[in-house]
Order: sequence, then C-alpha cells, then structure tokens
Amino acid sequence: MTFRRISGILLLLLGALCSVHPAYWTTQASSGDAELNLLSFNIRYGSAKDGTNSWMLRKGFVVQLIKDTGAGIVGLQEALRFQIDEIRSSLSSFDEVGVGRDDGDIEGEYSALIYDTTRFRVEDQSTFWYSDTPEIPGSKNWGNTITRICTWARFRDLRAGNEFYVYNTHFDHRSQPSRERSAILLQERIASRQTKDPVIVMGDFNAGENNPAIRFLTRGTAIQVEEGSITPTLILFDTFRRIHPGAKPVGTFNGFEGRSDGEKIDYILASPDVEVLDAGIRRDHFGGRYPSDHFAVSAIVRLVQGAN
Repeated sequence: MTFRRISGILLLLLGALCSVHPAYWTTQASSGDAELNLLSFNIRYGSAKDGTNSWMLRKGFVVQLIKDTGAGIVGLQEALRFQIDEIRSSLSSFDEVGVGRDDGDIEGEYSALIYDTTRFRVEDQSTFWYSDTPEIPGSKNWGNTITRICTWARFRDLRAGNEFYVYNTHFDHRSQPSRERSAILLQERIASRQTKDPVIVMGDFNAGENNPAIRFLTRGTAIQVEEGSITPTLILFDTFRRIHPGAKPVGTFNGFEGRSDGEKIDYILASPDVEVLDAGIRRDHFGGRYPSDHFAVSAIVRLVQGAN
C-alpha cells in the first residue's frame, strides 16, 4: 500500500472521528472569547415631545453608540415598542427579551434586553412588576404612580459555554419607599434564581450612590420596613467603581446637554464571581447632539473561572 493511500485512509478516519465525537476537538475559550461586553442605556421614551431631541432626530445616534461599544447584551430602559423595533432593524443579529410594563405584552415602556444571537442563547427569562403582586402586569404599590418593572434572562455564552443571569431594571423616580421596596424585591428574586450562576444587574435606578436602595444592594446596608430590618443575601458591586473608585464627576443624567454634575443613577452591578476588565460612562455625542437625556454605562467583564 502506498504512503499516499495510507495517508488518505488516515484522513478519512480522522474526519469520521471528529464528526462522531466533536467534543474531542473543542478547545477552551480564549480570554477574548470569554469577555462579556455589556451596555445599559435609558434611551428616553420615543413619544416625548422633545423638539430637536425627538426620537426621530436621535435614533441614529442611539444605534451608532451601541455599535461603537460592540456590546453583545444591552439593557434598554424607557424603550417603547416602536423604538425597540427600529433599533433591532439596524442590528440584524440581535433578538430581545421583555414585555411592555402596562399590559405584560406590548403596551408601555420596556426594560428590554437585546442580545447578539450569534454569541448568546436565552435559557430562561421573565418579567416581574415592582409591587405587592409582582406577577400581575401593570401592578404598582409603594408610592410610585408609574408602573415599574424588571426583565431578566439566563443566558448561555455560545463561545465560552457558561451561563449567567442579567437583570434589567428601572426604579421609580419619585418614591423613595418604592425604590427601597424595589431593591428588596430585586434581591429576593436574585436569591431565588433557579441556578446559582453569576449575576449582572443593570439599569436606571433613579438613585445616587449613597441612596439607601443602592447601599442595600452594594454594601449590604439594612432597610427598615414594617416587617422589620431586611439585609441582602447577596451583595453586588458597581463595575464602574471597581475600575474608577474615586472618579468625579459621575452624573449620568445629562438632560440632552451633556452635563455630568449630578449623581450617578445608572449602573451595571455584578456578583462577586464576576471580574471587571473595563467600565465607563459613555458620554458620546454627535456634533454636540446627545443620543439620550441619560449617558449609557458600559462594562467589559469575565466570569471567574469555575464560577458555574
């Protein structure tokens, strides 16, 4: 038998083995493959009468910012159905998780998660309402006159093979009791998740870094309610502060003017089994025009090896 014939037979056997046992040929994901690029962005609801800052005149800026960051998972707050449709039409590989807060279907603002389907797959997902009846669409309590929600998903990273949770939330802008109760309910839902995979929490919390709702989530400070004192079972940390512990100014509400003198109210939080590689406040503008009245916040993270 000639050498060429033997070589051909060996190649055929190798191909057959690879097709029958693909796991033999998988390699561990590189550090770049394991990185998660995240973005949280209050895009300002598109039906607002904002004049020169109306949605039609700035939607291209929103899409461009998302593309510029390269984020694979984006948490949108204040997004209406038509805004999500228009954003996704420019991001062909992206799908979404979420419902409208008014009816649990398409009415009202979303706290939607949009994600790149070439990288991530949704294993589980749901939305709950910040109220005494969190499964009832449109429900609200605790002093907030506007319905508030949180949408979450458990993602599988198709490159790295691991799974993790992302919660996208929008706390009330007026009622401090609502913010505190919302933080408690959010913590309870995280603690009761089906699998103990790493957690990312992003959103517009309408609360500065020293607000009791944020201290509860990130420092474990107790909140007093009628039932007594409540402390969290899992303390999260602010990805931005992990990289920029003393940064000033850090205001994330800019009022379409680019100012940053207020409080940081937009966050990407993470559980201790998440490593932060980079994080920032995206002050992008386009010829002096801003995509939203909030700055987006970004983070590049990696799940700690063995976290799952």
